[in-house]
Amino acid sequence: MNIRFDNRVALVTGAGNGLGRSHALALAARGAKVIVNDLGSTRDGTGTSSAAAHAVVEEITAAGGEAIANSANVADYEHVQDMIKQAVDTWGRIDILVNNAGILRDKTFVKMEIQDFSQVMNVHVMGSVHCTKAVWEIMREQTYGRIVMTSSSSGLYGNFGQSNYGAAKMALVGLMNTLHLEGQKYNIHVNTLAPCAATRMTEGLISKEALNLLTPESVTAGLLYLVSEDAPSRIILDAGAGTYACTRLLETKGKYFNPQDQTPENIASHWDEISDPTNENEPMQGSDQTMKMLKNAAKGQGINLD
Repeated sequence: MNIRFDNRVALVTGAGNGLGRSHALALAARGAKVIVNDLGSTRDGTGTSSAAAHAVVEEITAAGGEAIANSANVADYEHVQDMIKQAVDTWGRIDILVNNAGILRDKTFVKMEIQDFSQVMNVHVMGSVHCTKAVWEIMREQTYGRIVMTSSSSGLYGNFGQSNYGAAKMALVGLMNTLHLEGQKYNIHVNTLAPCAATRMTEGLISKEALNLLTPESVTAGLLYLVSEDAPSRIILDAGAGTYACTRLLETKGKYFNPQDQTPENIASHWDEISDPTNENEPMQGSDQTMKMLKNAAKGQGINLD
């Protein structure tokens, strides 16, 4: 099996450096026409420059590929709409969206200014929403689309000093879950990549020896699978240093209490049973949880739901 992207058009945001650059180069090397988006800001989101995006385009074209640069700010929906128009005017379609753009403003929650929180949310969450919204109708009409959100272990599990970043990264999982359901009948697959790589985001956080193992290219291999024609959907793929794993949101079987027993004291006294991971399952949509709880209640009270 050889994964190729010939005649596909891909947009990669934040593609001037690090993971985004690696994603853009790899997609182009496998035949995709690539919109290389990068605002050219610093790690905290300040400043602008088109140099990085143009440099990646030059790398792609020098290798025989096709690419155009765009410096749209993904946090500005009008900028994003203009960027998508540029892509469609140039190549007629958009098949792949990689929501990779992001910034960091790390501080403990007590020291963090609200602006630091909202700006990180705007770039990561609303930036992904803007780009996805701008391509969604195009992908529906062509009955083909592959979209990837970029999450993080900071969102999935937490990381000290990254409440803003963690909140944004977990929000993207929720966005994926719903868009997966809405895109199913239009052949739009939506996944999430949770990378671990040596980029500007990790400078100063990890030893040099360890950083040498965390190559962007090892993460990009996972990304290429998630945007391939035979990609799954609603997957959280963790990728770093050559290891690939899936994160799943699991729910315990739980315990039902009759109305007279639904007290905090009973919850406390039965906590081991409530939190027991034995027989836990993975709900595929929110209604799965609702139906489980209704069925438990109906069984406990002798009600027939059929």
